[in-house]
Amino acid sequence: MDFVAIDVETANADQASICQIGLAYFQDGKCQEEWKSYVNPEDYFEEINISIHGITSRTVKDAPKFPTVFDRITKILETTIIVSHMPFDKIAVTRAAEKYDLALPESRWLDSAKVTRRAWEQCSKKGYGLGNIAKILGLKFEHHDAGEDARAAGLVILAACEKDSMTVEEWLDRTGRPIDPNSEFKAAAVEVNPLGSLFGEEIVFTGSLEIPRREAAKLAGEAGCKVTATVRKSTTLLIVGDQDTRSLGGKEKSSKHRKAEGLIQQGQQIRILTESDFKNLVRI
Repeated sequence: MDFVAIDVETANADQASICQIGLAYFQDGKCQEEWKSYVNPEDYFEEINISIHGITSRTVKDAPKFPTVFDRITKILETTIIVSHMPFDKIAVTRAAEKYDLALPESRWLDSAKVTRRAWEQCSKKGYGLGNIAKILGLKFEHHDAGEDARAAGLVILAACEKDSMTVEEWLDRTGRPIDPNSEFKAAAVEVNPLGSLFGEEIVFTGSLEIPRREAAKLAGEAGCKVTATVRKSTTLLIVGDQDTRSLGGKEKSSKHRKAEGLIQQGQQIRILTESDFKNLVRI
């Protein structure tokens, strides 16, 4: 039952802007070692991101850049199963490696959110966020600290293994199959794929996208997302056009973007991503 859990925090909506990374090493059913480091993303910090994790440009001023910590990351990526809660951390590591033209090794990733949706019936459609499942399991951790989040994700895997008497390897296989093994999906019959890895997410697009909105909506639907035109309390993902994200360091924002940030400030769990990260997300 050996694996390494990973989590990252980012400076802005671009998932390549990693400003903190955490690892938790699990062996023989226990967390044997933890490691975390601030990372200088060589990028600007959005106020909304700072409000979530508390990391600023001053915090990472003297921190190593991603290529420096990459050596440590790549060694574990080559040798074991990598656990992350939701696919965003995988995307972030991939995008950061691309940013610095670093070769990322082939790895086996296990999404603890997918495990949660299959192991606990009450979390199959909603409530599978790390904070909620940790509460269900009685796990105490400091959310949005990369090291703490990595350890919590790993503990979720251990709990699922114990609950259903399954190994980590068996969970890798199980998460590749539908939440309900007896269900069927016909793409021509519905717009939202109930078997998609992001089923239960509600997505909104804003700004100038490289791909047509209809194609973006189709990709989202195939991944299981419900696509809506406006940001509301049920929104969980906001996709912003790359060029809009970069405009004046993120200071020019659409009304949807500003509304999403307002809801985040009120405690709503909305993740803001760039179009590039969305494309990576739905094609995993």
